[in-house]
Amino acid sequence: MSARDGAIGEVAVHGPCNCLAADIGLSRLVTVLTESASRPGANPGANPDVNKDALRDQIMHLVEQYYDLVHAGKTFVAGKTKIAYSGRVFDADELRHGVDSVLQYWLTAGPFANSFEKTMKELFGAHACFLVNAGSSANLLMVATLCSPLVKDHLEPGDEVITPAVTFPTTLTPIVQHGLLPVFVDCQPGEYNIDPRQIEGAVGPRTRAMFVPHTVGIPANLDVIMDIAQRHHLWVLEDGCDALGATWNGRTVGTFGAMSSISFYPAHHITMGEGGMIVINKEGLRRTSLSIRDWGRDCWCEPGVSNTCGKRFDWELGELPYGYDHKYTYSNLGYNLKVSEMQAALGCAQIKKLPQFIEARRRNAQFYMESFQRHQEHLILPQVPPQANPSWFGFPITVREHVSRWKLVQWLEEVNIETRLVFGGNIIRQPGFLKIPRRVHGDLAGSDAIMNQTLFLGVYPGLTPEMRDFVVERVDQFFTQQM
Repeated sequence: MSARDGAIGEVAVHGPCNCLAADIGLSRLVTVLTESASRPGANPGANPDVNKDALRDQIMHLVEQYYDLVHAGKTFVAGKTKIAYSGRVFDADELRHGVDSVLQYWLTAGPFANSFEKTMKELFGAHACFLVNAGSSANLLMVATLCSPLVKDHLEPGDEVITPAVTFPTTLTPIVQHGLLPVFVDCQPGEYNIDPRQIEGAVGPRTRAMFVPHTVGIPANLDVIMDIAQRHHLWVLEDGCDALGATWNGRTVGTFGAMSSISFYPAHHITMGEGGMIVINKEGLRRTSLSIRDWGRDCWCEPGVSNTCGKRFDWELGELPYGYDHKYTYSNLGYNLKVSEMQAALGCAQIKKLPQFIEARRRNAQFYMESFQRHQEHLILPQVPPQANPSWFGFPITVREHVSRWKLVQWLEEVNIETRLVFGGNIIRQPGFLKIPRRVHGDLAGSDAIMNQTLFLGVYPGLTPEMRDFVVERVDQFFTQQM
């Protein structure tokens, strides 16, 4: 699941940009740089004595001043200040990284991208990690990789993929686009993930894979999923976009399946604006996934490199003539799903904050879990398996049948407390998916209940204690005054 909403709230910790202050700060930065450039000898090419490192340090110092001026926090006013369901949390380090990437002017993926991929590979203990331009693109890339004829035991059109009915559209769409048949399994209120009790019964003669999201950051039951996959020889893909840093039995979510996806959209655990990643855990998939990400080309050279294989003009592939340039040889139906160096630079700053971000999300979720215990006659709270340690994307609550979700949502939104529904709800009810080829296992009653009765609240690191207290106070008032 990725890009979970088209509108992201303001930065609660740092506040929105003050336009006048931004203009003043930007004007000052432009003036200083212009004056510096116009001084005699300011062009290093004209004056070799100019110290470019000193100039860079000056720019970075100005960037820090700009951050302090423009992105400073503001006072929270209950009922007026927006309590966003999610948003960017950053400091001057992200701005410095972004400016540094522009000064280096790689533009396409370069040192920052390589560093970020290396860090994530070590974090997951993976065979490879490749940056892509969105978590949705990561999902597309994973399915496309499994459908490539270059992959052993690859998927064929008509093969079935088990997936939950409560899902994000771009988890499901690649399945349909590649001519595979989704097999929908129900989800239950309070659990929200694929119902582990129903997966076995959904397996059929043509079932070849499972594509399983860890919804709102709660790990799906990976014991059951991996056991069924092993016994039935199924591929497993994990959509980990909601769950970066979550664990199952102490093992990182996203390391169980053959591949998993991550999103770096601003609503997610860390951000680079737009961006995502594919984590490759199984041997034999690395080169194909890299090829499909990079136009489908057979060449695996880094940008700016031309002969990594040592025989650029000595290949003979397909029906091409001998010696056809390997850089323009294509072995897969591919895309261009790459990120820019500037995005990767922001990721390099954000990844350092990931542990504290995850801890903040867990702390906020626990606060709501404890605070809403007194409303269990009205609400179904999240039910976390004992093996799971979530990395919460949001805090889902399902209202019981005597409660109007619509009224609760309006009650919260009218005082600027943002809410969201659990993505597509029962996805087969969505207008774009009504007529897709599919097989449905069971009646999907639980998924319909989630569609009709569930919402989630934000738990992102930008929430302050005052914001959390106001959310709880407002929910308390709803059940004492509106019921």
